[in-house]
Amino acid sequence: MKTSSLIASPMLLLQLCISNLCHIFTSVFSKVFNWTLGVCIPSTSSVSQLDKEEDQSKDKNATAPTSVNYHFTRQCNYKCGFCFHTAKTSFVLPLDEAKRGLKLLKESGMEKINFSGGEPFLHDKGDFLGELVQYCKQDLQLPSVSIVSNGSMIKEKWFQKYGEDLDILAVSCDSFDEATNQLIGRTQGRKSHIDNLHKIRNWCQQYKVAFKINSVINTFNIDEDMTENILQLNPVRWKVFQCLLIDGENAGDEALREAERFVISEEMFQEFLDRHSSVPCLVPESNEKMRNSYLILDEYMRFLDCREGRKDPSKSILDVGVKEAICFSGFDEKMFKERGGKYVWSKADMKLEW
Repeated sequence: MKTSSLIASPMLLLQLCISNLCHIFTSVFSKVFNWTLGVCIPSTSSVSQLDKEEDQSKDKNATAPTSVNYHFTRQCNYKCGFCFHTAKTSFVLPLDEAKRGLKLLKESGMEKINFSGGEPFLHDKGDFLGELVQYCKQDLQLPSVSIVSNGSMIKEKWFQKYGEDLDILAVSCDSFDEATNQLIGRTQGRKSHIDNLHKIRNWCQQYKVAFKINSVINTFNIDEDMTENILQLNPVRWKVFQCLLIDGENAGDEALREAERFVISEEMFQEFLDRHSSVPCLVPESNEKMRNSYLILDEYMRFLDCREGRKDPSKSILDVGVKEAICFSGFDEKMFKERGGKYVWSKADMKLEW
């Protein structure tokens, strides 16, 4: 018995050692596996934190609607042959819905709103527009509220009622020759577009609204020298656009205008700019600068993407919010900055001689 016990002891010791080693390896392997799993598959709290950080990163990188152009109506009393936002519908949002959309834009970072058309003074004799101007300045307290108009529907009483809340009024004028305006379609009946331009300029001075002029350069006015007239009117800015084709608006089978006959080359546009280089307030915009550097809202408050040479609408900000809709705007923020899209746009900050 003693001999067999002595022989068995080493065997028992060996088995005991193997058993302990197995236990150690199992324990170590389990810890390593669990640690690796923890790295590869985060806990629920870790996933939640990662999602939160990703959302914050997206919010930080999201495009802010700093300056927005709201074309709340497509209706117009003029028939400009190159118009690139034509009367394809007669829809206008109810006032409360339009205000709700403007509030969403302000909450998303909007600093400047520009009301355009169509002709914005046409709807409700300008009172709808005036209500929006007042709301943006008094309620939303936007730094800049502006309008682009052909000027034909503006009355002095509008300035008396709403002028205090308007920073900039831009009037479109493509020529200082009445016959040329007639050829372009920038006219209504026998009214003088040029006389009206001077009248509005004087009202802007009287009611403390910054005055601006927009001109579309095309085959009918390319050889004109407007220097003397612009210097006399002395606008804060003279925006000079190269005539632009947009499929479905002023080009193509479904367009309401045929603007091909108005189109000029880059070289012709540059010659016009050179001729007016002495005008200090001139701000030129070629097709390249203009096409994707504007945030445009249509009458349904949908952003319009012009990258494919047409206007592809997003969903309305009233339905999906600004953050989602603006992703489909096609907005080129870099070009917006390059063309001088951000400038001193609040009349409170302008050094103007009223």
